[in-house]
Amino acid sequence: MPGLSSFELEYFEAGAQTFAEVDSVGGATQGEPGSGLGPRFNLNSCAGCHAQPATGGTSPRVNPQVTMANLDGAINQVPFFVKATGPVKEVRFVRNPDGSPDGGVHDVFTITGRSDAPGCTIAQPVFDAAAAQNNLIFRIPTPLFGAGLIEAIPDKVIMANKMANQQAKRALGIAGHENREANAGTIARFGWKAQNKSLMLFAGEAYNVEVGVSNELFQTERDETNGCVYTGIPEDHTNFDSTSTVDVLSDIQKFTVFMRFLAPPAPYQPDASTAAGQAQLSAIQSGRAVFQQTGCALCHTPSLKTGPSATAALNDKRVDLFSDLLVHDMGPGLADNIVQGTAQGREFRTAPLWGLGQRIFFLHDGRTSDLVQAIKAHASPGSEATAVIARFDRLSNGQKQALLAFLRSL
Repeated sequence: MPGLSSFELEYFEAGAQTFAEVDSVGGATQGEPGSGLGPRFNLNSCAGCHAQPATGGTSPRVNPQVTMANLDGAINQVPFFVKATGPVKEVRFVRNPDGSPDGGVHDVFTITGRSDAPGCTIAQPVFDAAAAQNNLIFRIPTPLFGAGLIEAIPDKVIMANKMANQQAKRALGIAGHENREANAGTIARFGWKAQNKSLMLFAGEAYNVEVGVSNELFQTERDETNGCVYTGIPEDHTNFDSTSTVDVLSDIQKFTVFMRFLAPPAPYQPDASTAAGQAQLSAIQSGRAVFQQTGCALCHTPSLKTGPSATAALNDKRVDLFSDLLVHDMGPGLADNIVQGTAQGREFRTAPLWGLGQRIFFLHDGRTSDLVQAIKAHASPGSEATAVIARFDRLSNGQKQALLAFLRSL
């Protein structure tokens, strides 16, 4: 991110290095210097999931989970939904065996059989049975670019934008509401359902849930089976005896700094000195107008603004995120039946569109790589986007192509 001080840049670079670090169980495995992996996990590094188009992004085209199954002697089976062509998937069960709500992450892999996990014997979840009961839902990694700017947007800015253009929103059936943190009552904004309030919380939860590393925010192992816990808890912690100022920080503190200072995606800029570039620029400009006229911008708000920040690089900045950071009812077509905070089973955060042109997989579960299919999937009975998608369907082919050119330029 531009405008960082030399010290902020130093901590950012340390965070980037730790974000890309590969974890093993004890940290002594060659090429896997991080420690605390498992006992259950989805991948062994943050950067493995957040890789497209660069570190901090979303799922890559080639799914690293395939090779993860048997790494270092592990005896995992590759589940039916994990494909080499991606995307990386996180799995949740909708219901518990007794029919009560579940909604939690069920990690794909275990450390059973690994050379650095002697004596640990735990089984993977029975995904085939859950699928037969229509009890599986999937999530793909959210991109993290510009996350510090999103964190720095004041609640009052989000609420003012919520109240703006009410007549136009009502005419199209658009409502939406904020997902608030239960105790503080302030607006959460990270994750597919805006379930996480801050980047620190986001980092701590992901480290514990996705990699299996206990930390100072999530201190308990998710599986405490005897013989499968090899290190002191929390595995990731503040290093009080370090002689390096940077390395005093825990991993999740470094992750937080890395995410907070990641630059936002840069929109594509055609070369206006060529005829082809001028044609592209014209299409993008026309598509931006169609984006507004169709009503897409009523939820995908083009820009918000940060407030006063202790970090100069985040202070009073325009944030071209294309999201209102609210959760909206998307109907049964996209529903996952998972409740997180005040976000109900059919509700999702308006996904920020910046960087869209460099993503491979779309929607919360990565079900398509076709942008038109992703747009059309927003429409289903009761979805707040149905009327907008009806407008999209009535566009001429030229208008649709211009809209797609605009979206791909973001």
